[in-house]
Amino acid sequence: MDKSYSSVTESDIYQSWESSGAFTPKIDKKKKPFSIILPLPNANDPMHMGHALFTIEDILIRYHRMLGEPTLWLPGSDHAGIETQFVFEKMLQKEGKSRFDYDRQTLYQMIWGFVEKNRTLNQFQMKKLGFSMDWTRYHYSLETPIVDNVLATFKKLYDDGLIYRDEKIVNYCTFCGTAFSNLEVVHKSVDSHLWYFKYPVVGQKDRYVTVATTRPETMLGDTAVAVNPKDKRYLDLKNQKILLPLVNREIPIIFEETVDIKFGTGAVKVTPSHSPEDYDMGKIHGLEFIRIFDYDGRSNQNVPLKYRGLFPNQVRQMVIDDLTAAGLMEKIKDYTHEVGHCYRCSRPIEPITAPQWYVKIAPLAKPAIDAAKTGKVKFFPVRFKKTYIDWMENIRDWNISRQIVWGPRIPAWYCLDCHPQIKVNFLDKNKKIVSGFYKDLKGKYSVEEIKNGLQSLVAPVDVSFMVEESIQCSKCHSSAVIQETDTFDTWFLSGQWPLNTLGFNPKDPSKSSPDFGYFYPTSVMDTLWDILFFWVARMIMFGLYLAKDVPFKTVHLHSRVVDARGQKMSKSKGNVIDPLVMTEKYGTDALRMSLVYGIAPASDFVVSEDKIRAQRNFVNKIWNASRFVLMIIERFVEKNPKLNISTTIDISKLNDDDKNILTNLNSIISSTTTNIDKYRFGQASENLYQFFWHDFCDIYIEKAKDRGEDVIPVLLTVLINSLKLLHPFIPFVTESVYQILRDKAGLEEPQLVTASWPKEIKL
Repeated sequence: MDKSYSSVTESDIYQSWESSGAFTPKIDKKKKPFSIILPLPNANDPMHMGHALFTIEDILIRYHRMLGEPTLWLPGSDHAGIETQFVFEKMLQKEGKSRFDYDRQTLYQMIWGFVEKNRTLNQFQMKKLGFSMDWTRYHYSLETPIVDNVLATFKKLYDDGLIYRDEKIVNYCTFCGTAFSNLEVVHKSVDSHLWYFKYPVVGQKDRYVTVATTRPETMLGDTAVAVNPKDKRYLDLKNQKILLPLVNREIPIIFEETVDIKFGTGAVKVTPSHSPEDYDMGKIHGLEFIRIFDYDGRSNQNVPLKYRGLFPNQVRQMVIDDLTAAGLMEKIKDYTHEVGHCYRCSRPIEPITAPQWYVKIAPLAKPAIDAAKTGKVKFFPVRFKKTYIDWMENIRDWNISRQIVWGPRIPAWYCLDCHPQIKVNFLDKNKKIVSGFYKDLKGKYSVEEIKNGLQSLVAPVDVSFMVEESIQCSKCHSSAVIQETDTFDTWFLSGQWPLNTLGFNPKDPSKSSPDFGYFYPTSVMDTLWDILFFWVARMIMFGLYLAKDVPFKTVHLHSRVVDARGQKMSKSKGNVIDPLVMTEKYGTDALRMSLVYGIAPASDFVVSEDKIRAQRNFVNKIWNASRFVLMIIERFVEKNPKLNISTTIDISKLNDDDKNILTNLNSIISSTTTNIDKYRFGQASENLYQFFWHDFCDIYIEKAKDRGEDVIPVLLTVLINSLKLLHPFIPFVTESVYQILRDKAGLEEPQLVTASWPKEIKL
């Protein structure tokens, strides 16, 4: 053996594993399989330290492979709709361009090319980290068969009455140009003000109702003022109206139990089109919905002329000035409150009513809740079971519309001749943006020109549509048929990932692939707790809805990597540690061990270069100890070339030191097996570290220096079994040593990656 371990051989070792077929399981109906679906990383993104925690899945995969089970770890990557388009648009900005310079088909192809150049990057990186995935079964979320299945699922949901289109309040980012779910909104504490201003009561001279608000600009779209029915201050105003200042529109005073009497004056303005809480009040009380800001963030024709075409902050200042000039501004107080921000661009979210596509979620959620309650799906740590159930029992219908280009389009088609009120945005022959209602554009532009230059469309909720692709309208037979431009929420597609990657056939489940029949349900879904609702819950719902079974038997929620200040690592914060840089510097095994050593389940933990360096010392210890054992053996072989090097132990020749180390070996075999089975990877790695470094190296090997050749079987037995136990955690150095020992010790198993898991030594 060389004097020190070198990680430069890691790529060769990985290649030998992959080429030998070690990662590709065969279907064996006589054996129970073990399978994991990789939480698919973004196709365009290089890996970060969070992805390096796939190490946990690799530990499980290597362990179960060594148990002799047909073991599948299925890799894939996600087109990541919003994230990828956001990154691409930032590139366009650097070139002085924007998405509005291209029709949607051209933009889509540009993003496709951008992703294809980078899609193999994270595959290379995952191999560098030693992840033993079956690359022959790799899938990408925009593969044609997968997209076809997603569209078929939409059609099935629609046929089952679970898809509908409605205009509801959504979290809209006017910069990214799309709606987001509640889960994708980041709430930040903002220092602002609380503005108190007066609304005149109609028919009562010098009587006013003072409201307090954090958003004075939206008062232009108010359609009521709400008070609590228990608030004695306003009981005499029942059935009264007030005059909306600056707009001079009469609006009602409504009595609503959800109004907080102690907030502000106890009276609140109600803008149903720009507040989730007000939206609910508007529905309950049958209020008018007046949207004053459009999707570009600017005010529209629903406000007085002087306020039109402006951004919210501009409108805010004008409204404040005008209310003050009119003597209606009562006071302004400093106020800190939570404001929703876009998780991609960090700009404030604009709550806005918009026509969107929804999944009716209650019928899907109930079986998924029952699966958790009955233990059909188990959660580890167990506390997340309650978190999951609580959220699912209060779940709202799922908005699956995203107003972006990158991703599969929702398979619905509108007829422009039947519905001339549909508004389209497209690039004309001169590459100029044209926006307007079809009824006004008809005759000026051909349907083909609109289709070819199309960027987006907005259709009223009450228009009819077709969910079967058609070149002409089924009603009027016009060819002016245009597909919905909204794309699917990425989670709608990835929620079906275990089904689609294993070959489930949603049109005819009986024709699903052999892989699906054998490996589904999968064994474990390991992921970070922060996507329990984004992804895990939706996979469970789709699995039960489509395949009538859960997609996995256990949900394991692993720890989260944070920086020294306890903050989640992100590129925008500049606190990211590149795992590939660490592997180049200290070796892959050192990084892997640092990510699990002593870590408590589902906790935040700090990864530092010091910790990685410390684990490199452990990797070197394994190499040096193995080298020393071989030197001892070679010393005896020099004296006796015919010496039989064997791991067969003669119990009668054992001394107390031998018995102690073998007893400790049995103990560590038992505890490691139990700890991995119970997902205690931190404890397992810590125990292995202590056993190898202290019990084996510091004590037993030191005493073995002065022993005779009878020590060889014990030395080899402990070393080889230690390598096996450590292999799932640190595969490269253990495989390197094992290959050197294989010939010298006459080992029958060709590779450690497929060797059997250790069994306790009978003493």
